[in-house]
Amino acid sequence: MTETPSFSHPLRPAELAGRKPTRFRLTPDAGARDRIAAALGLSALPELAFIGELAPQGRRDWLLTAKLTARVVQPCIITLAPVTTKINEAVTRRYLADMPEPEGEEVEMPEDDSVEPLPAVIDLGTVLTEALALSLPLYPRAEGAELGSAQFAEPGAEPLTEETRRPFAGLADLMKKGQKDA
Repeated sequence: MTETPSFSHPLRPAELAGRKPTRFRLTPDAGARDRIAAALGLSALPELAFIGELAPQGRRDWLLTAKLTARVVQPCIITLAPVTTKINEAVTRRYLADMPEPEGEEVEMPEDDSVEPLPAVIDLGTVLTEALALSLPLYPRAEGAELGSAQFAEPGAEPLTEETRRPFAGLADLMKKGQKDA
């Protein structure tokens, strides 16, 4: 069962001009932005644009170059307050018609992770969504939000602190006490 993409804009390389680039400008409508936001766990996606071109490289390979711009709203990881982030990313994908298939159990990944085998259909909506997902802040924080410290202990016990958790924190006190006793 394949998952339905939240936004789709398919292009078939076999149907594109083989000598000149195919330019595109994708600006998903509010409904598509809402589906993308839901798929990526965003609170909102008020702005999104994907502008670029898919150009032939040689006889059978293709190069996608684009600019992804967006304004995303995510919950702060500490306070859950909305955090707005502007994204402005360059996106590059190389599609190779004769990309060698990996062999064996251990596969060495190519240095250039933007290289992919040429599919029958290049879905610009999927590329847009993947690029956006990779560009999102992993730990969005509202301005001034700080992670406080918590102290836990059983009733009657002294809670552990950074000072008491250090292995040699009480060594100086023990040495002083030992010198007084001697």
